[in-house]
Amino acid sequence: MAGTVAERDALVSAEDGHLNNSLGSPVQADVYFPRLIVPFCGHIKGGMRPGKKILVMGIVDLNPESFGISLTCGESEDPPADVAIELKAVFTDRQFVRNSCVAGEWGEEQSSIPYFPFIPDQPFRVEILCEHPRFRIFVDGHQLFDFYHRIETLSAIDTIKINGDLQLTKLG
Repeated sequence: MAGTVAERDALVSAEDGHLNNSLGSPVQADVYFPRLIVPFCGHIKGGMRPGKKILVMGIVDLNPESFGISLTCGESEDPPADVAIELKAVFTDRQFVRNSCVAGEWGEEQSSIPYFPFIPDQPFRVEILCEHPRFRIFVDGHQLFDFYHRIETLSAIDTIKINGDLQLTKLG
């Protein structure tokens, strides 16, 4: 595919400690390195707690169907780890669905949003802010919705999983 992260990485070279693309304009090093491969699974140091924020930046694929971001209690597949929050952007329905799975049981799915914030082939920034009673979800700096905790022990939420039709550029 033209324009993939790998192809852009091939254009980046180190000169005088700065990264430049083939046109000579500066490129932020943390945008492309380290390489963030999808599907992605990573550890959240110390787990979640009120005041902690997770940042996911990426670029939606050109012809996306969906992508998902999940915060889970570990990586276990069998039995499946509890899912504190699963966010799924579904492009065919223009929905940003959220749910959780506790002890193998999925809860009631939520899907109402004021607008669908994701655009094919465009960058995005999702922030998941953990507060005492809920997660607050921001997309591109705008609060989109709240999701009230269904997992009581926030510190057990220690894994982030990302999959689907996107390229990751930064996690924080």
